[in-house]
Amino acid sequence: MQQNITDDLDALLAVLPAPLRDRLHDLDQADKLVEIILDLGRKPEARFTDRDVELLEREITAEDIRYVVDRIGDFTEDNRAGITRTLHRISAIRNRKGDIVGLTCRVGRAVYGTIDIIEDIVTSGQSILLLGRPGVGKTTLLREAARVLADRKMRVVIVDTSNEIGGDGDIPHPAIGRARRMQVPLPSLQHEVMIEAVENHMPEVIIIDEIGRALEAEAARTIAERGVQLIGTAHGRTLSNLLLNPTLSDLVGGVESVTLSDEEARRRGTQKAVLERRAPPTFNVLIELVDRQHLLVHHDVARAVDDVLRDRPLKTETRFRDEEGVVVVERSEAWRSETSEDERHGRNGERSYERLSSRFGEHELPGAAAPTTARLLRVYCYGIGQNRLRAAAQGLGVPVDITSDLFRAEIVITLKTYYRKQPQPIIDAESRGIPVYVLRSNTVRQMELLLADIFALKLGDRQTEDEPMKLAIEETRQAVEKVLGGAPVIELAPQPPEVRRHQHRLAREANLVSHSYGREPQRRVRVYRE
Repeated sequence: MQQNITDDLDALLAVLPAPLRDRLHDLDQADKLVEIILDLGRKPEARFTDRDVELLEREITAEDIRYVVDRIGDFTEDNRAGITRTLHRISAIRNRKGDIVGLTCRVGRAVYGTIDIIEDIVTSGQSILLLGRPGVGKTTLLREAARVLADRKMRVVIVDTSNEIGGDGDIPHPAIGRARRMQVPLPSLQHEVMIEAVENHMPEVIIIDEIGRALEAEAARTIAERGVQLIGTAHGRTLSNLLLNPTLSDLVGGVESVTLSDEEARRRGTQKAVLERRAPPTFNVLIELVDRQHLLVHHDVARAVDDVLRDRPLKTETRFRDEEGVVVVERSEAWRSETSEDERHGRNGERSYERLSSRFGEHELPGAAAPTTARLLRVYCYGIGQNRLRAAAQGLGVPVDITSDLFRAEIVITLKTYYRKQPQPIIDAESRGIPVYVLRSNTVRQMELLLADIFALKLGDRQTEDEPMKLAIEETRQAVEKVLGGAPVIELAPQPPEVRRHQHRLAREANLVSHSYGREPQRRVRVYRE
């Protein structure tokens, strides 16, 4: 679908002092303008999508700020104002006396056609929560969703707290189509207006921006339980972030600590005290906005929350626009299954890492295409020992450069515990198509295996040297299973210290107790319950 942008930028420029207005006209980058910053005693700035520019050599005066304030709407309790029949937002910074000493003039744009990336979800009748950091495009999608649903002859009511969705003034902006708009007198009363909309106006769909308080979360649950489709937004990056937010976690069902029976704890392989979802989620679908052209969809929020709490891989769907503007949909099962079981575990269970290539498709291994040249490989490390990686590279004789600049890296290496939390560097790497390799543990040996595959090397006879280790690990796994099955204590065969360390680690991972007994070389490990 073709995207059409309406920004009414002339209306915003008209409220600025003439020198600022002329300077912005000279820059001629209206399509990239994000906001204009006016702070008392500082030079004015214009923030574009790709850079920041100082607009004047002189500093902003109180007269400049008064000039703007006199030409816009009234500031509400949340220090936001607008310009009638536009989507622009002007936010004020006040001093301790209440005087305005700074303004953020944010450009509001109606982008028609952006909803095609999730139109099938919006029109499905399910309640949807859009999650993303400020400025990523949540409100734009929300506005388009209201217009599309209203054009389908549905009764759509927008609860517009700061007039960002429907614009300032009593007449809403054409960008919301036939949808009706209810303004909120005070931000603290947003939850009451939400309930009023349901009780008084018989909506089929309610649109709400920036759910941020506990009362609003409760109102959202009430609306969803009444059979009304709810589409809302909240600040956050990922589902895990939302679960850690005590105010908003109820939107996805909330979290509580429960105590499992011994049998259930053994079945799950966890401790008896675990975290569980407290209630059904308010929203059926959660969409994480990575950026304006890339998002992640959780089609079943209840299942996604359960997977997060039980440390299982998430079943997500990735949607993005390619270079030609075509929407591409990829399911996580597809890109994870591209890595075969042999690749994940090795022929004898030795492979100890998983390659999670970019969700945008396969990339060749850096260096694997020409192993004889052994060209320099730039690596970004997240949560792994850099000295250990250097030692692994030195032991194999391969050139590795550890860089702190993610966007100069050819690959990213991290640990499974970090990858599951989806930190921002991992999200950025995947969105840019940088292959991500996930190690099971932070050891030199596992790093050697990874580098050997990347550089197409053979480790030769070193595999036979690890045969005693494999046997000892297998013996430990069998002992763990027996103890979990009810055996009081299992004593393992004597092993050297480096092997016993691995045996203790396996016991800890199963929430069992292990101690070493005896003297070298007959010192051995016993595994039992507390």
